[in-house]
Amino acid sequence: MRILVLGGTAFLSAEIVRSAVADGHDVTCLARGAAAVPPQGAYWLRADRSLGANAYAGATGEWDAVVDVARDPVPATEALEALAGRAAHWTFVSSCSVYADASVPGADEDAPLLPALPAGTPSTPDTYGESKAAIEEATMQAAGGKAHLCRAGLIGGPGDSSDRYGYWPARFARDSRPVLVPAIDTSPTQAIDVRDLAAWILRAAGDGVTGPLNAVGEQVPFGNYIAASRDAAGHRGTILPAEETWLAEHGVNYWAGPDSLPLWLPPGHGGFMARSNSAALARGLQLRPWQETLADALADERVRGLNRQRKAGLAPETEARLAGLLPRSL
Repeated sequence: MRILVLGGTAFLSAEIVRSAVADGHDVTCLARGAAAVPPQGAYWLRADRSLGANAYAGATGEWDAVVDVARDPVPATEALEALAGRAAHWTFVSSCSVYADASVPGADEDAPLLPALPAGTPSTPDTYGESKAAIEEATMQAAGGKAHLCRAGLIGGPGDSSDRYGYWPARFARDSRPVLVPAIDTSPTQAIDVRDLAAWILRAAGDGVTGPLNAVGEQVPFGNYIAASRDAAGHRGTILPAEETWLAEHGVNYWAGPDSLPLWLPPGHGGFMARSNSAALARGLQLRPWQETLADALADERVRGLNRQRKAGLAPETEARLAGLLPRSL
């Protein structure tokens, strides 16, 4: 296939390019290349999407597949206007954050969505779900029956720039000091390996798969994930389980960001990592064992440095301070 990836230099989009090149496809990356260059084997069409519709002038000819991972509706809509008429298949990598209700486990693609971000409203991290919903609307309007709305969940595996999935195996591998863990053993975690997601996006394009589909991984209880992370890292120190209310009272953040505990979700989010992936599995999504993703994530964390500054997780000094405050009755 002749494939155009709008991006191609960061985590998922770079993996899509690597996978497509390995499969023998003719791949073009439209990207600035400010932070990284596209993987070897792809043609690099240097363009800055923030400059408007002219960014797509060099993407000439017909395309068997276009893949867009945009977060901002403005460049996404401009790309659709410039390219959708010349694309046989269009993949928009959306997110399960488009769903209005994160409390219901097992919800599928028919669940209600957030309202689309109104035109002219700036796209910000706080409006991530609404922005993705707006791009979904624009994609269906411009690409219609040839559009695949790939609603990805948490993405893990080598190269994860969010630092969420790899935090726990990296923490257990970092040192043998006590590890503070939220007491949520039965809560679900659900991550999809970046390599499986990239392969699915390409397979779906080749097979002409369309419509909204949840691209999410297997549900794994948090306690199982923690135990496997500890075993993989060879940690023999103490685990300090902390109740959720205590963590919140002491300023620990949910999910992501500085001084957070990744994969710990706020109240009312019991379905956020428990979405149904039945429809995608029936259409060709293939998932490797989650233990393989965990092991490869740990190997990647070791390469990048276990003591590096992270975007998500507790800083060592914060964890040590909290460990000293934690009532042992917990």
